[in-house]
Parts: sequence; C-alpha cells; structure tokens
Amino acid sequence: MKRFPRTVAFAAVLGALLSSGCYQVPVTGRRAVNLVNEGDVTKMSIAAFDDLKSRNPISRDKEHIAQLRRVGERLQRAIPIWDMPDADWEFVVFAVPDINAFAMAGGKVGVFEGLFKIIANDDQLASVIAHEIAHVTAKHVHEQLSQQLLIQTGGMVGSIALMGTGAGYLTQEAVLSAYGLGTAASSFAFDRKKEKEADYIGLMYMARAGYDPNQSIQVLEKLEMETAGQGGPTTTSWTSTHPSNPDRIQALTEAMPKALKTVEQSVIKPIPIVIK
Repeated sequence: MKRFPRTVAFAAVLGALLSSGCYQVPVTGRRAVNLVNEGDVTKMSIAAFDDLKSRNPISRDKEHIAQLRRVGERLQRAIPIWDMPDADWEFVVFAVPDINAFAMAGGKVGVFEGLFKIIANDDQLASVIAHEIAHVTAKHVHEQLSQQLLIQTGGMVGSIALMGTGAGYLTQEAVLSAYGLGTAASSFAFDRKKEKEADYIGLMYMARAGYDPNQSIQVLEKLEMETAGQGGPTTTSWTSTHPSNPDRIQALTEAMPKALKTVEQSVIKPIPIVIK
C-alpha cells in the first residue's frame, strides 16, 4: 500500500511530460506525441537539404524551375503560418531522373526531374507538393524520430528524460532516413495511415490554393500505372516510399466534396504565367 502513492505520482509526472510533448496535427486534429526538439529537427533538415544540393546536380530546365516555383509560391500562400512557423521557403528542381519529390522542415522542397514525366499541369504538381508539405506540417518525421528515440533509449521513461535535450540522438543521417532520403538500408517509408493523412491534408492545402483537387486522384492513378508498367528503382522512387492503393484513392474520393467546396471559397488567384 505504501508504494501506491509513488505509482500515482509517477503516472502523474509521466502524463504531464507526455502532454508537454503532444501536438495537434493541422487540418485533421489528430493528437500525436513528439519527443524530439523541433528546432533541432529544422536545423538538421536545412543542413540535410543543403547537403543534397551539394551532392546532386541542380536542374537548368527553365520551364520546370518556373513551374515548381509558381506552384510552390501559390501553395505557400494557402498554408497558415502556424502550420509551418519556421519556414524559409525554397523550391529546387534536381536534375535526377527518378520520379520523386520531398519536403523538409524549414520549408525546403525538392522535386526530381523524373516527376515531370507524369505531371500534366500545375494542379497535378500541386497535389504532389501539397502532399509532401503535409508530411512536414503533420510532423510525421518528428513521430518517426520519436519512435527511434524510444528504441535507442530503451522505452518511454528514458525518452522523456531526454526529451528536448538533443542528447546526440538526432543525426543528419537519422533525419534523412526519416524523410526516406537516406541510404537504402536505413531509409523507411511512412505507414499507410500517415500517407492517407498527408493525402487529406495535402488535398485541403491545394484546394485552399484554388487548384483542382480531382487532379490528386489522377496523379495517384498515373503513379500506379508507372509502377506496374515499368518498375525499377529509377522510375519508382516516389512510389517506394509513398505506396498507392485503392484505399487511398477511395479516401480522397470521399473527401472530394469538402475539397471542392474549399476551392469555391478560395481567395487565392493563379499567378500569371509570363511567356518569354
């Protein structure tokens, strides 16, 4: 009986610490736990993005560069500043043939040239970029890193004891792996629940920006066909970490009425395309 008060006190402290590490995912309202320092994740994400730029050729395709910046800047206006408060936006096209795109904390967005092979218009590019940005605003990477922290510290108590300290658990390779951009052996994909959540958040972001949300389904279908028709690591990088399935398409279809209504209410107008 004497131990009971200590158990209750420990549970209370544990609950308080967990609450301090909780956050609410934008748009969906889901509650999640973040045990890593957000500032450290942003700092390392920016460093990792700079490293990617130094190790990969940057595209010189003016049309692709202009399209990404045009779409990125329009989406940027649709995302509330509190969804990504630390963003110093940067949009880069990499001269890499893979079908791939990613976004990182700090507002860093990268697209590989191979993606443009299946992108027919700005709306379709917006659906991919909005999905990637949604992973960031939902802090899916923070969740992944928190799970790794749990493993490395031997459980919740050890993780909470180190919460917010950095403690050497965050490395650039760990951050890259959480984004699915590390080495093949260490990188991992988000689970399907997080993919569907990013689909939904991204759908609403692109709708707020005035893009046609129906194009998000078109992109998933194109990616499915690309994977089935060609395969191989150089053509399916995006689908290897962003698995497509009928459930995701069905979920987007169910959310479409709300997205279409959001488009009607959007006050963001297209940026004029200057033809030189």
